[in-house]
Amino acid sequence: MVLYQLDATRAFTIYGAQGILFAFFLFLAYKILKRDRKRLNIIFSLFYLSVVAGLFINFIYAPIVDDTIVRILNFLTNFFIYFAVIFLVIFELILLKSEKVITFPKQLLIILIYGIALFCMILLVFVEGFGVTLNASLAPIWSVPFFIYVLLVVTLGGIIPTLYFAMQISKKFEDETLKKRWKFFIVGVCALFIFMYGIFISNTLNNSTFRIGMGALGLILALIGGYLIYYGVGKSIE
Repeated sequence: MVLYQLDATRAFTIYGAQGILFAFFLFLAYKILKRDRKRLNIIFSLFYLSVVAGLFINFIYAPIVDDTIVRILNFLTNFFIYFAVIFLVIFELILLKSEKVITFPKQLLIILIYGIALFCMILLVFVEGFGVTLNASLAPIWSVPFFIYVLLVVTLGGIIPTLYFAMQISKKFEDETLKKRWKFFIVGVCALFIFMYGIFISNTLNNSTFRIGMGALGLILALIGGYLIYYGVGKSIE
């Protein structure tokens, strides 16, 4: 395995900007679990912890130049970050239906189905013309088929269900204060999803200017979105 000296811009983006996001999401997960470690809170915290795991792997492979290792670790980074969405889906289903209806086996089944669909990304990673290549700066470049596959899995399996269930939950609130706080949750979810779509497009276009701009905007969207999701749920949802 060979390492190389990161340029200042890439080092700041990965260890600076993404480092802030890593610490912030880890802190929010800690706050959730410190408040209560019942299953609902654990599932909610796993949304943040899955993103944290993806970012941590990104920190590891950033200075590595071995093509195979970088592709595998980049896949794992993507997997854990996009896998996080399914925990919001499970969290909302429990709020909507209760744990008596959405039992633990059902939760595992939903997570497993989404995880398998997402894990199939690795079947495309090394397929010439269909997977992921690296540019001169070792940043990932997505092929159009790879972009379409990830877009469909995340949108159909995570984003659409999350937004749909969020709207259904909002209709159930009779208390205006709770409804207002839940709207913050929905706004936070939308901010994170815009960020995710931006990264999809950035990796596919492979334009350095767009990457830098999306990196800066993405950090803002992720921080605001992550906090609003936490604030929107709050203690009152319990």
